[in-house]
Amino acid sequence: MTEELILDHRSKSYPLGAAPCRAADIGQKGWNVLADDLAYPLAVIRRSALAHNIAWMQDYARRKGVTLAPHGKTTMSPELFAQQLAGGAWGLTFATIFQLAVGVEAGARRAIIANQVLADADLDGLDVLLAGHGDLRVWFLVDSLAQLAVIEDWARRRQSPRRFDVLLEIGIPGQRTGCRTLEEALALAAAISRSPAVHLGGIECYEGGLARCDSEHDAREVTALVQRVLEVARCCDAQNLFGDDSVMLTAGGSAVFDLVVPLLRAQGLSRPVLGVLRSGCYVTHDNGNYARFLRQVEQREGLDASLRAALEVWAMVQSVPEPGLALLTCGRRDISYDLELPVPVRHAPRGARVAADAPPGWTISALNDQHAYLRFDAAGTVPQVGDRVALGISHPCTTFDKWRWLALVDDDLAVSGAISTRF
Repeated sequence: MTEELILDHRSKSYPLGAAPCRAADIGQKGWNVLADDLAYPLAVIRRSALAHNIAWMQDYARRKGVTLAPHGKTTMSPELFAQQLAGGAWGLTFATIFQLAVGVEAGARRAIIANQVLADADLDGLDVLLAGHGDLRVWFLVDSLAQLAVIEDWARRRQSPRRFDVLLEIGIPGQRTGCRTLEEALALAAAISRSPAVHLGGIECYEGGLARCDSEHDAREVTALVQRVLEVARCCDAQNLFGDDSVMLTAGGSAVFDLVVPLLRAQGLSRPVLGVLRSGCYVTHDNGNYARFLRQVEQREGLDASLRAALEVWAMVQSVPEPGLALLTCGRRDISYDLELPVPVRHAPRGARVAADAPPGWTISALNDQHAYLRFDAAGTVPQVGDRVALGISHPCTTFDKWRWLALVDDDLAVSGAISTRF
């Protein structure tokens, strides 16, 4: 059971003079972002957009005939994991055993570790989790005979009868992990099938590194990857190398997830296919990188609209030291900047309780540790000291990891709840 979140003076942006509060009770405070009841900067998640996104992606997977195991590294939030599972997710995806433990605590009983596992401490940890939860099943990635040898050595030294569920990873030349050739993949699959330490459950790939936000390019390159994975799957099936009654085929980042659906719905194998989509950033979406990719998904899928940006960081204008430049109380410690800088999305003058869209032309040109440089046309709307500005983000993963809690807000920016993160 997930430990209850208590907010107090140790929680960034929580009012220092306020009494400690259970996250479930924060709505009773009557706080509102635009009443300046909490300190800036303040990361918030809009409840309506969050609920929409969870339901939309679950419905998308259902319509496509695949299952959904959202990547937990995006939020590392037990409360959001629980919402995704309650919304119908088949399971969750993680990158590390530590992350998996957080997900298990939140209620996950099916999980994919979309990464190699080989350190003694990690294999020990996975063994402990599996031993402690009889209904838990976890698959992790194997991409080399060397990794397989390390796992088998662990089993010998521990004298362990454990046989781990694994997925054969197919990689992309020049990019990250995964077998590069059909011959390499089949040799490894055969070795896995003979191993007393592991059990081959299916095939995995990650297509996100191919995406360029160019539909023609992305469709061509991802389709080629899909065909490579299908060839491996068919060869493994023909050689009876899979250890289950069904074959798991899994892929799907957050940028071009629609293009891997043909893999997840593969036919022609001797046993049923369990197709698992692993998108993660959809849960809050963004205003930058994934928003651009999603517009192309919408065009390819014939959709009018889909996901909504749910995550934003509110900051205050603290100085307007020269024409065309304002400094905001938000910096690298508070908001993502790994893919691109944040963007002003809404503006509320000092004292206002309603926010409007940020004026056209407002941009963030740089971040320091604690400052954002807001550039504006001095002939247009000029931000004033004390104004509030909401910043949209690009790549939600690296905003979540800067906060130990985030406020849940209604559409009028009333604070009605909170979630925790466990990075």
